[in-house]
Amino acid sequence: MPITYKPPYFMKTSFKRYFFLCFLFITASTYAQTISPALLKHQWKASWITVPQESLKEYGVYYFRKSIELSAKPASFVVHVSADNRYKLYVNQTLVSLGPARGDTYYWNYETVDLAPYLQPGKNLIAAVVWNDGDYRPEAQISLQTGFIMQGDTPNEEIINTNKTWKGIRDKSFQPITGIGWHPYYVAGPGEWVDLNQSIKDWNATGLDDSSWKNAIRIDNGNPKGVTNAFGWMLVPSSIPAMELTRQRIPVLRKADGITIPSSFPASKTAVTIPANTSATLILDQTYLTNAFLTLNFSKGKNAGIGISYTESLFKALTGPEGTVKGNRNDVEGKIFVGRRDSIIADGASGNSFTTLTWRTFRYIEVKITTKDEPLVIDDIYGTFTGYPFKMNAKLETPNPEMQQILDIGWRTARLCAGETYTDCPYYEQLQYVGDTRIQALVSFYNSGDDRLVRNAINQMDHSRLAEGITLSRHPSFSPQIISTFSLWYIGMLHDYWMYRPDSLFIKDKLPGMRDVLNFFSKYQQADGSLKDTPYWTFVDWVNDKGWDFGQAPKSAKGTSAILDLQLMWAYRQAAEMEAKMGMPAFAAMYKAKAAQLKTVIQSKYWDAGKKLYADTEDKQLFSQHTNSIAVLAGMVNSATAHDISLKLLNDSMLTKCTIYFKYYLHQAMVKGGLGDDYLNWLNIWRDNIKMGLTTWAEISDLDHNRSDCHAWGASPNIEFYRTVLGVDTYAPGFSKIKIEPHLGQIRNISGEVPHPNGKVYAKYVFDNGKWSINIVLPKNTSGIFVWKGKTFTLKTGNNSLSI
Repeated sequence: MPITYKPPYFMKTSFKRYFFLCFLFITASTYAQTISPALLKHQWKASWITVPQESLKEYGVYYFRKSIELSAKPASFVVHVSADNRYKLYVNQTLVSLGPARGDTYYWNYETVDLAPYLQPGKNLIAAVVWNDGDYRPEAQISLQTGFIMQGDTPNEEIINTNKTWKGIRDKSFQPITGIGWHPYYVAGPGEWVDLNQSIKDWNATGLDDSSWKNAIRIDNGNPKGVTNAFGWMLVPSSIPAMELTRQRIPVLRKADGITIPSSFPASKTAVTIPANTSATLILDQTYLTNAFLTLNFSKGKNAGIGISYTESLFKALTGPEGTVKGNRNDVEGKIFVGRRDSIIADGASGNSFTTLTWRTFRYIEVKITTKDEPLVIDDIYGTFTGYPFKMNAKLETPNPEMQQILDIGWRTARLCAGETYTDCPYYEQLQYVGDTRIQALVSFYNSGDDRLVRNAINQMDHSRLAEGITLSRHPSFSPQIISTFSLWYIGMLHDYWMYRPDSLFIKDKLPGMRDVLNFFSKYQQADGSLKDTPYWTFVDWVNDKGWDFGQAPKSAKGTSAILDLQLMWAYRQAAEMEAKMGMPAFAAMYKAKAAQLKTVIQSKYWDAGKKLYADTEDKQLFSQHTNSIAVLAGMVNSATAHDISLKLLNDSMLTKCTIYFKYYLHQAMVKGGLGDDYLNWLNIWRDNIKMGLTTWAEISDLDHNRSDCHAWGASPNIEFYRTVLGVDTYAPGFSKIKIEPHLGQIRNISGEVPHPNGKVYAKYVFDNGKWSINIVLPKNTSGIFVWKGKTFTLKTGNNSLSI
């Protein structure tokens, strides 16, 4: 069924002409099998087109349209569509696709869409808006030049192919708005300034007279990847589904200055009139952070100015002795509103509708209106949530409401940091970093079971590798950045996928890239195996402590670092396991030997026998939770020593502490050290987030000076409530065997489900009359073990009941 959706810019139209459905389109993957083989191997008949006599590199918003005549409604009408930078595609004024999914020019995505549900007998209008943010583009947006392409799948659809029969025009009413009102690292793209007096109305309406539009010009062939040289866009079918679009009302008005507002606004559609010659400011509260296309419907108000700003939180202060301070995120009074902005100049018409070109991240929206000689009427304002269409397929049932609250916030955080790629944060950067994505992938496995975005991320990280072997720290990214430690987490991510998904061939294909990464690090290993002067940014965690430098762990005067050696050792061990099972035995043996060599030198260089801890550097003056957590996880110690180290990780106040990000590794280490029954006692930073009014997990643990309010690297409880507390984990590659080892602590009644490649794993634990009643259900074709206080029980497919 179609979405009949407000046009993305200004149109004079009746509000009765459209509805809204919760989800967007049939996914691109649904049609992957319908792509004509010729389109994957040979040059397309369609061309990349653009509007003539316009700059192809600079900021601009463009419309393209073509009318076609059909004798009957087709049963199928499959097309493939892409653009640079972005497009929204309409059929008879119905939004049918938006994209393309972010990638790079060597893998430029196109979406596959069946237009048949939106077509009718007779005349049909196909129209697209394409925009190029130029030099203001998001950092994650790689670009060549403004362009649009559409190719019919078979000769029956080739009437739609882009060529000079299409018409185009630039809408010069648009200009970019840069900045967000203060000066953090912000690279998520510009806002929009639009003068309706200059805008092109009804650009996608069938009855528009487009005689003044120009015939499009060809700028390049449509080239599938591999059919020609490396110039231009190398087209590949998108491997992910279309993004979700769901209507989202804004429930609360927090503040109104200069005007009295009806109590029903904005929670329900309510007309609000701003009188002539009036300045009014409204602060709206979504009550939780979201990613959404904002829609503002309004009428009249000739030459009125409308400013719309978006922010995660208001600020107590932007500068001063304490720096940038947000305070409690629920507070509005006495605070400063700064954020990404859009601006509109009204033309006095009725039935105008503004929807942002791209989505915005916000909890709060500030609407500032200054009218001239005519009143302006706000007819409605609402959002349309967007993101990767993950579904929550896990379940946890417990009398503890806090656990469910933490899961809900973590899931929202994970969803806001997942779109066409995973992202570190939706507001400031929207970049897919390896370190963040490794944790996000496990959240996806444990909460949804949908691994398509994980595969997409792994592919993009593999594509990012440089000639020297190392991956980029983030990809896609217009500006390359290298965090060498993240290339080692990439190997960990490969190992995670191999263990949790039954798709070893996918990982086998990545082994040559893994070898390149390890070869890069081998160049900086000394004769004893330890790393020296590892280049690039060796980020570990956002720690502000002695010896740490911009997230980098302490290094000795000789250029060595315990955590870098430990992380490399762990990567060698993981690589050896994968090579032994599906790679080359010679590599497996080499990596195993390198790991053993590193284990010996790490023990010699960094172990402090007096403290019974691993030091951060050879001089043994600094110690951290980070180094000792990785020591436990990388297999440096036996179970007894792991237990002793874990107690120190928990209790030694002299250790440099992990932030919310690295607690993912800290908590796994303490579970491995035998302290897992205390897991729920380790969540104070998440409790502090809730107390501070956050509705997603913040980037760092210093909540009063935090930049990003939404970083999914902090969503690790959405893994560990199922992996540690409920105890469900993989026990063999592909999750082919299941290990269930619960850590219940003071819990006496809990049950849950975890998605599995073969179905779901169910576990229930009830303590009554001095005995535990345990019920485990394994999906088809799986077996496993149940571990309880050191004793192991065999589990079979289907129902397993124990009384202990």
